[in-house]
Formats: sequence, C-alpha cells, structure tokens
Amino acid sequence: MSDLNNVFEPIASESVVDLVANQIESLIVQGILPEGARLPSERELSERFDVSRPKVRDALKRLEDLGLLHVRHGEGTFVAQLSGQAMTPALIDLYARHGVAFYDYLEYRKEQEAFAARLAAERATSSDRAAIEEVVEELERAQENGDLEASEEADVRFHSIIVNASHNAMLIHMMRSIYDLTRRGVFYNRRYLRTIDGSGERLLEQHLRIASAVLAGNPAEAEAAARDHLDFVEMSFRVGEDRERREAFARKRKMAAGL
Repeated sequence: MSDLNNVFEPIASESVVDLVANQIESLIVQGILPEGARLPSERELSERFDVSRPKVRDALKRLEDLGLLHVRHGEGTFVAQLSGQAMTPALIDLYARHGVAFYDYLEYRKEQEAFAARLAAERATSSDRAAIEEVVEELERAQENGDLEASEEADVRFHSIIVNASHNAMLIHMMRSIYDLTRRGVFYNRRYLRTIDGSGERLLEQHLRIASAVLAGNPAEAEAAARDHLDFVEMSFRVGEDRERREAFARKRKMAAGL
C-alpha cells in the first residue's frame, strides 16, 4: 500500500500558502498524487510541511477552488478527477463489441509504450529500478505458480511502472487511463492470450527483455523490446482468431453433412 505521508517536504519560505499549494500541484502534475488519491489530514500535512494548520487549510481551499481537490465531509480531501473520460461508457461498450477496435488499441499502445521504454532507459531513477526489479519478481513468481490472476495484475503493473519511469507527466496520465481499461478487460481478455500455445512463458521473456534494457540504460533496445512485445500480442491474437474461425467453419460443415 502506498504511503502518501512521505511524498511531502517541509516548507521554508514566507509565501507559505503558495508553496504548499505549488508542491501539491506538482505532485498531481507528476502523477505522484493520482486522481482519487486521499490526502493526509490537515494535521499530518502540517507536520510534513512544517507549517501551521491554517496555512495548510488555506492552500487546500485554494486548490479546491481551482477544481484540483474535492472534500468529502467525514471522509477527507481527495484529488479530483482531472483527465475526464477519454471515452463515454457507450463508446467503451461499442469498442468491446467490435473486435476491430482492439487492433487500434494495440497500435496506440505500441507507439506509446515504445516511447515510454526509451525514456525509461534514459531517465529511470534508483527508485524506478527497484520498482521494476520488484514487479519482475512478481511476474516470475506468478508464472512459476501458474497463477493467472496474479500474472495479469503484475502484467499491468509492469507496464505502468515502465511508463512511470519515463518521467513524462502527460504520458503517465494518458496511459493510466488506458491501463484502467485494460484491467477491466474492455479490449481483450489477457487470460485468453495466455492460453494460446503456451504464450505465458514467451510473454515473461519479453517483459524481462524490456526490464533488462531499461535497467541497463539502453534506450534503443528498450524501445525495440517494447515494440516486439506488442507485435507478439497482436500476432498471437490474430493466430487465435484464425484458429477459432476455422474451427467454427469445420463445425458447420460437419452439421451440414449430417455428421
């Protein structure tokens, strides 16, 4: 579980309210405080910033007036929903019913994740590298145990961590929305992918290749590995769809022949 208490720094200036507000804004811009995140209490923030509670209260009120925060009485202060809906529920349902959109989704992910992997190889910090190593261990453990649910969750976490390591705020915010749709299985069922010709092991190898390139600080290899990974996902689904189509035709021929 994340500990948001440790992301705030003491304030040492006369413009206390401005600096408190600016620091919280910066954390939102960088994706450290995501939409829906609950901020620590006024007392906790006062201690972390090392300023008075009235100053913290004024800063929070300013950010609330700007639409960046919202208060739920009795619950606390939360980061507001800022990015809006990239797609309406009706459009999401439409995409889910029409498989052609799936390949558009993969095409978009390929370009963004290749870019993210290149940046991550150039910019990853020691904390980013530790997070990558940790999620790689999760992927390996899930594969070893044959735990599809854990594997699926670690898969999305892996890609999210690589994107975070890009330190591109726009990319982080946009891909967070994409990965939310992925978790909900809007575009495809990842469990289905892992049943295609033992692809689980190959997916793990591809994730390890991306991680190794990022950890080694090799941007070109990281970008190539990310592209190859999404190419494999697309190829696997096309092969699987073709197989299902042939099987469906075979069943119909059998029924038409009265067999």
